[in-house]
Amino acid sequence: MLEVAEIETFYEASQILFGVSLYVDAGEVVTLMGRNGMGKTTTVRSIMGLTPPRSGSVRFDGDEIAGRPAYMIARAGVGLVPEGRNIFHNLTVRENLIAIAANRAGSASPWDFNAICSMFPRLAERAGSMGNTLSGGEQQMLAIARALMTNPKLLILDEATEGLAPLIRHEIWDVLRDLRDVGQSILLIDKDVEALSRIADRHYILEKGQVVWSGSSDRLAADPEIATRYLGV
Repeated sequence: MLEVAEIETFYEASQILFGVSLYVDAGEVVTLMGRNGMGKTTTVRSIMGLTPPRSGSVRFDGDEIAGRPAYMIARAGVGLVPEGRNIFHNLTVRENLIAIAANRAGSASPWDFNAICSMFPRLAERAGSMGNTLSGGEQQMLAIARALMTNPKLLILDEATEGLAPLIRHEIWDVLRDLRDVGQSILLIDKDVEALSRIADRHYILEKGQVVWSGSSDRLAADPEIATRYLGV
């Protein structure tokens, strides 16, 4: 579904990514891990067209999308839950969701407001509340729900549970597990190696803008030194 091949991305004269390659198959949950500042968010921005790579290839559903504007990539079926959430604070929960609703792929059972309320009962309770009155956890749920309302083929989450209380993190992991179980393709960035290992099929680890390790959850669990070497502080 997603094929990233040898991308190199810069911020002006500073090179951040050095030949990053990864792929996500249909129905897979794949993670992108690494310490802060190693290029994870830049990889996401490169995929989404927010910071286009200067070289390399990004293919989605067989089509080259590198160089396309971000709105066209979103319309192609890539949904982003950005770091920092970026919900519409001056809209209600319901308005945040309905404003961007789309079913471009013509799914027979699309994500709509009622389906979102079933997945996120807390958002159903806060449907009339303004975005700026929500807790951090509720805002993250809303950011995920908003991306789902576009009915994406691929869902990308940047720092899925960063800064959230343990109980809320647990709820987010449960939601992501449910999405995996219904076949949603996901590219996921987070720092909770144990939780990621339980939910994901495969993992990539970035260090200084390069993929330094990739493999399955079983391989990651079998070699604790990997997490210590590349993810420890």
